[in-house]
Amino acid sequence: MSHGQNADWNPEAYARFRGLRLRPAMDLMARIGSLPEGEVVDLGCGNGAVGPALAARFGRPVTGVDSSPAMLQQAGTTGAYQRLETADISGWAPPQAPALIFSNAALHWLGDHEALMPRLARLLTPGGVLAVQMPRQFGAPSHRFLRDIAQAMFPDRFDFTGWQAPVAPATAYWRMLAPLGQVDAWEIDYVQRLEPVENGHPVRRFTENTAMRPFPDRLLAEGAEAFAARYEAALASAYPSEPDGSVLFPFRRLFFVLQV
Repeated sequence: MSHGQNADWNPEAYARFRGLRLRPAMDLMARIGSLPEGEVVDLGCGNGAVGPALAARFGRPVTGVDSSPAMLQQAGTTGAYQRLETADISGWAPPQAPALIFSNAALHWLGDHEALMPRLARLLTPGGVLAVQMPRQFGAPSHRFLRDIAQAMFPDRFDFTGWQAPVAPATAYWRMLAPLGQVDAWEIDYVQRLEPVENGHPVRRFTENTAMRPFPDRLLAEGAEAFAARYEAALASAYPSEPDGSVLFPFRRLFFVLQV
């Protein structure tokens, strides 16, 4: 995980939906072919959910990189990483050129992808691979409601005038990276079934430690509670419950694999 908030991540809260968050990483990994000599980097490794799969698939040392000490501590318990490094991805550089830089659901927290992605690609050894998955859910109700409600309720604290989604369509990344090597870029809409929760709407529980997280951080307790209540009401309309109390939650993700 890597983003601009000062508060550290909560590994336990993030891990509630481990299976749903891990599936896109496995789909990305399945599209990676042979690699040259060199290590594997799990960039934005978070709590280490993908580390064991990377180590098993490629059979070589894996380095985990993240800005969150709490997440790195949790990643260390997996035993999958030869090294764990605390670093800001925007300025990170490895001591030696890796064979694979793998990033699952982390780089959307960083801006200026037209500079970031080529910079990461140039860190690879010849023949190396940059493999990235990012959510592209920002226009969906689950994410759009956060911006709309925050600005309506607290216009002195939130202004999304001129806001642009942090992740572009797959075609944009293909054009961006094609001059650097062979690119495969695609998007998938996952229809996720969220189990009923005791308190609140299942989609809020899914977003509360990711997309929703920066919003309450900027509000006092009373304001945060009012914001969450209004968000819950909007979610109930957009994502109605199934007969068993579960919710179907379509979620779009973007992928690309670049071999330099």
